[in-house]
Amino acid sequence: MNDLLEAILHSPLLPEYSERIQAKLREEAERRQKFYEEITEEHKWEFIEGQVIMHSPAKNRHLWAVKLITKLMDTFVSLNRLGVVHTEKCMCRFQRNDYEPDVVFFGNDKASKFDSTTMLFPPPDLVVEVLSDSTAERDRGVKFEDYERHVAEYWIVDAEAEVVEQYVKRDDGYMLKMKAVNGELVCEAIPGFNLPVKAMFTEAENLVALKVITSAT
Repeated sequence: MNDLLEAILHSPLLPEYSERIQAKLREEAERRQKFYEEITEEHKWEFIEGQVIMHSPAKNRHLWAVKLITKLMDTFVSLNRLGVVHTEKCMCRFQRNDYEPDVVFFGNDKASKFDSTTMLFPPPDLVVEVLSDSTAERDRGVKFEDYERHVAEYWIVDAEAEVVEQYVKRDDGYMLKMKAVNGELVCEAIPGFNLPVKAMFTEAENLVALKVITSAT
């Protein structure tokens, strides 16, 4: 990317490129404002690279993974008063795009600024995306790039293969800290929050992990 930018900066066509980019950004800004005016709570919408994306209903395994992860994370965060966990229809505003991730965590610094009417949220401290056929390319593409710049930790969850990838932010971008089908995931964005990978996919394992969380407080 740096090589491409350098080539553009040294090109005699730089003024033309700049005009085209500014025109594109102005058009996107107008579409984005219209998007904010027209979105409703009934659907799951996202605004990505100037386009409105409406998501189709999720498969059962996707819903179960989201539910099991949210249950453990929300319980731990609530009991320890570490912030706020939201799921699905929490629209997070990034510099260019607006996403509704499957699960998000905001630490107390950010959560303290929310009120009952908040509809547009800042980039979270932790994002979880559960892959589906229609979203996998974006979850690993444009969203990954956005999250890498603004989100401390990102989990990509494959509910079909029952695999989780844990990315944590370092100085030069995301580092893949863990990719596993078992073992324990040690979260960095939520201090003290550790969970068995199997608990993300299996209700029995989830209940065991939930008991550990609740008995520790």
